[in-house]
This record gives sequence, C-alpha cells and structure tokens, in this order.
Amino acid sequence: MGRLWRAILAVALLLCSGEFETRGGAQGAQTLTFEGDTAYWAVAIRPDKTADFEAVIAKLRDGLTKSDKPERRQQAQGWKLIKLSKPLPDGNITYVHMVSPVVRGADYTVMQVLYDEFPEERQALYDLYRGAFANSLAMAAGNVVVDMTKTSEDARGTQTGVGGTTTDGH
Repeated sequence: MGRLWRAILAVALLLCSGEFETRGGAQGAQTLTFEGDTAYWAVAIRPDKTADFEAVIAKLRDGLTKSDKPERRQQAQGWKLIKLSKPLPDGNITYVHMVSPVVRGADYTVMQVLYDEFPEERQALYDLYRGAFANSLAMAAGNVVVDMTKTSEDARGTQTGVGGTTTDGH
C-alpha cells in the first residue's frame, strides 16, 4: 500500500474516530455500528492465510444474504471487500471493507454476524478468522459530501448551461 494511501487512512481514522462506535452488548459481546452513510475499515491479513480469510468472508456474505433478518440482507447490499494489490512492508495483505450505504444501527462485527447465522460452525469460523487476522489498520465513517457520479444538475434538478442559463433558455 502506498504511503499516501496509508496516510489518508491514518488521518481518516484520527479525524473520524467519533463516527463509529463499539459497545458491549447484553452478554458483553462487542458491536460495531457506524454513523454516516459510508464506512471503511482496513485489516491486515497474514499472506499465507488469505484463502482462509476470503473463505470466512464468503461465509459472511452467505449469512448476510440468506439471513431471516431484513437488516442483515440490507447490510449485504452495500458491503464490499477489496484486496490491495501490494503487500504491506511486513508482508501482510491489506483488505478494505467498504460499506455504502451504512445500515444505521446495524452491527457490522464480522464474527458476531457469523456466530448468529452459523452457530454450529462458531469455533471453526473463529479459528479460521483468528488464524488469518494480523492487525486492524484503520477505520473511518462519515457522509458523502460530493458524489462524482452525479452532475451538479442532478443535485439541483435543473440543467444549467454556460453563463448560468438553464438549457430551456431561462
């Protein structure tokens, strides 16, 4: 990962540290929720365990998409995972979770979702995940300020031409 990308993630983490929340649940389990409409978090995975990590994430996808809980199915619709092409200096591989839109109030704790959806596989999934996981790198959440896929006309609902006139001549 380039120095600029790491710096951006680090700054985002520092600036947005209040935009996500982990809290203890009824049985002391941690929950991970986000404020805002978009969240990113990066994790380092051991290079010889990327297949294990990706298998756990594929199981997470199955749990979310096939859940009886509508909130979980909503989470699946906006959650993507990317694998960075270059390893970290220590050889670990960076994966970035990208969530947009965030489901407000939903728990994004990977293992808790897996435990809820696959209770009979709890220990095996934990062992795979724990064996692959090296470190949390950064986390940030917030609101989109400018969406480059939309024109300013889309945002205003009118099309403005050169000189500030609308395309209908007004």
